[in-house]
Amino acid sequence: MSRYMTVRKKITTALVGAAFLSVPVLGVTSNAWAAEESKPEDTYKLLQLFGDVFERVRSDYVEKPSDKELIESALRGMLSSLDPHSRYESADSFKESQVQIKGEFGGLGIEVTLENGVIKVVSPIDDTPAHRAGLQPGDYITHLDGEQVMGLTLSEAVKKMRGPVGKEIIITVLREGKDPFDVTIARAIVKLTAVRSRLEEDIAYVRVTKFNEQTSSSLSKAIKKLQKEIKTKDNSSQLKGVVLDLRANPGGLLDQAIAVSDAFLEHGEIVSIRSEQHPETAQRYNARPGDLTNGLPVVVLINGGSASASEIVSGALQDHGRAIIMGTKSFGKGSVQTISPLGQYGAMYMTTARYYTPSGRSIQSVGIEPDIYVPQSKIESLEPSKQRRERDLRGALDKDNGKKADEEATKDGEAQGTDSDTPKDYQLTRALDLIRGITLYQDLGGAKKG
Repeated sequence: MSRYMTVRKKITTALVGAAFLSVPVLGVTSNAWAAEESKPEDTYKLLQLFGDVFERVRSDYVEKPSDKELIESALRGMLSSLDPHSRYESADSFKESQVQIKGEFGGLGIEVTLENGVIKVVSPIDDTPAHRAGLQPGDYITHLDGEQVMGLTLSEAVKKMRGPVGKEIIITVLREGKDPFDVTIARAIVKLTAVRSRLEEDIAYVRVTKFNEQTSSSLSKAIKKLQKEIKTKDNSSQLKGVVLDLRANPGGLLDQAIAVSDAFLEHGEIVSIRSEQHPETAQRYNARPGDLTNGLPVVVLINGGSASASEIVSGALQDHGRAIIMGTKSFGKGSVQTISPLGQYGAMYMTTARYYTPSGRSIQSVGIEPDIYVPQSKIESLEPSKQRRERDLRGALDKDNGKKADEEATKDGEAQGTDSDTPKDYQLTRALDLIRGITLYQDLGGAKKG
């Protein structure tokens, strides 16, 4: 192995400023060269061909080209022709891509990939300019400040999206079912908070936005904090369940996906990684004893922006029957990239394996199908806010406890609330209702009877 090749394996779909680790296909392979197996002498001839073309370009191109740029372009073409996630990064680009490790960067706050030469939004990051501007998973960005994206590499497009904090950029968005429209977004410092949590009455709501170095420890702290918080309100109260929100979570580090899955599992396989070219290198990761929630009902929310590490967690909990997966189908990113630093010359990212769920499913290009399909919807009550009932009738009998009917009517009317009290997040509402239904069934003895 070359002295430059210090190999590091990740499944991360990390930010390049604010982007999926993906690039467009730049290289075109001739059918004549696409033999399944090449003889060594044929390979040497093709390498000689490359050298001849390189020298011809150096000597006869209309302008004097840079040797460095020619070689780097050749490397980009070779790797990017393999799949959307393999690529070469120059030293400057590789250094820039490491900003995610710091937990913050200047930009718009979106995870993107390139699809057919156009930027596709995988997910906006919570509480960022892109999220506040209303960008959605599946949106296509066709122009940046009026300049077409078509023809740019992903790194070039991301570089244009990044810039001085406070400076605005005009993004042209193409959304299914709508005409193209412009969105003006001011760049800002984007801080990556991996875990956010709160109590939804007696249910823990935990939103994981990114799988970085702090995710598993932050998840553990969040659950313990909520367990303590609910007991502070009422010493006899306990959490009834957990909603793990992985919607629009583009993924991250493999070890964090394993740790988050392990937090809810007592035993069994979490994920396996296998390479067709090197089957002997297959790896399996198993859960260790200990469930952070002591077996509480868990609902995992996913959507089309849930990718990579999010799909590992969803797939593991689904296969083990540990959680109910709710929402819409996930992104379908089930491949593993090996990052090989090349010293002063940057790094190469190459897809080396696929990952599989405990039941042996490959998610690549397929995604996770939710157990309960729930598209995000707007809640609209079809019942009038006030209905005429028995107690509203003239001369209605009082309750046997002596309370007057009109007093009960007033109390009930206050309890009904108004339309403004209705939660806006329909998927979350369904998840909370499901956990409450499971808990109620268990409290009534249904689990024992069944």
